[in-house]
Amino acid sequence: MDKNRIKGAVKEAAGTIKETTGKLTGNDRLKAEGAAEKTEGKIQGEIGKAKDAVKDILR
Repeated sequence: MDKNRIKGAVKEAAGTIKETTGKLTGNDRLKAEGAAEKTEGKIQGEIGKAKDAVKDILR
C-alpha cells in the first residue's frame, strides 16, 4: 500500500472534522478550510491508488 493512500485518508478525515466543526460553530473560514483539506486528501489517496496499480502491473 502506497504511503499516499494512508496520508490521504488521514488528511481527508482531518478535513471532515474541520468542516463539521466549522458548520457547527458557524465559522465559514474553518468550514472552507476543512472542505479544501478533505478534497486534497481524496486526491492524494487517488494518487496512491494509481501508484499501487502501476506497481501491480509491473510485477
